[in-house]
Amino acid sequence: MQIGPYTLPNALFVAPMAGVTDRPFRQLCRAFGAGYAVSEMVTSRKDLWHTLKTSRRADHAGEPGPIAVQIAGTDAAMLAEAARYNIERGAQIIDINMGCPAKKVCDKWAGSALMRDEPLALSIVEAVVAACAPHGVPVTLKMRTGWCAQVKNALAIARAAEQAGVQMLTVHGRTREQGYRGEAEYETIAAVKAALRIPVVANGDVDSPAKARAVLAATGADALMIGRAAQGRPWIFREVAHFLATGEPLAPPLVLEVRRALLGHLQDHYALYGEFSGVRSARKHIGWYVRALPGGEAFRARMNAIETAAEQWQAVADFFDQLAAAHERLPQAGAGACAGQGAVEAPLQP
Repeated sequence: MQIGPYTLPNALFVAPMAGVTDRPFRQLCRAFGAGYAVSEMVTSRKDLWHTLKTSRRADHAGEPGPIAVQIAGTDAAMLAEAARYNIERGAQIIDINMGCPAKKVCDKWAGSALMRDEPLALSIVEAVVAACAPHGVPVTLKMRTGWCAQVKNALAIARAAEQAGVQMLTVHGRTREQGYRGEAEYETIAAVKAALRIPVVANGDVDSPAKARAVLAATGADALMIGRAAQGRPWIFREVAHFLATGEPLAPPLVLEVRRALLGHLQDHYALYGEFSGVRSARKHIGWYVRALPGGEAFRARMNAIETAAEQWQAVADFFDQLAAAHERLPQAGAGACAGQGAVEAPLQP
């Protein structure tokens, strides 16, 4: 899998998710087998670049390349400047956001709302490509199938974006109107793939190894992008890679392996956000890890009352120590195609 000058180790990508795919989470997913990870959405508004929120999103310290940064906005010149700004801070690939369905984004006509104005969308692509070209930085684009069921214009925008110089395209198999409701459809992604020469990535509802194989077969896509299914289950990339390579399911991870991964993730999280914000924003990650585990719901409720990083970290350590005393491997992890008899054991490191 190639994006511009960069050869990726595999074709399994972490989807950019605001409030989730910060540097610690991206690094964790890559350690568990993701071949590529895109940053959280960075605004094109210059007046917000020096806020704490944006500075954290633009923090790539110690992150392995290629470093991909997603930018969002509605003004071509501002997005071009945002591309240059992030390149100066280490971005090696720039991704344009035309896929976010969030109301607060679309109300400003950014994200997937850009798909309602094809001339504006194309002008943004052209401006960003022109800004990145002198630096040898490839531009990619993430979008939806269209604004609504009656206006699925992904194919038209995809063709124009390829002509303008975009080097990879990701399509989420839902319209903006759907948000994350209903089921993703893959016919539109297949049509885009059939029409383009650049790599096309399929995104939407890839939540198991079996689904990953089915989506690849249905779309002919060059790669898969996994988002929500990786929340609290970053080892899904390892499971999918093994299943695609061998046709065999992988056994759930060892409890002690998950304990080590989560505790390391928390330490990185606290280092990025500081104690006050870090403890609070870590709660969602912890909740995703434990939601399907024995005693997980009660633990989540108790976790919300903890105010210090040391106490939170120790509570998580104790929870998984107790779980390890009763289970060698993670209970209920790897549901569906990942579970069952004959599953191959995973190595002890992510």
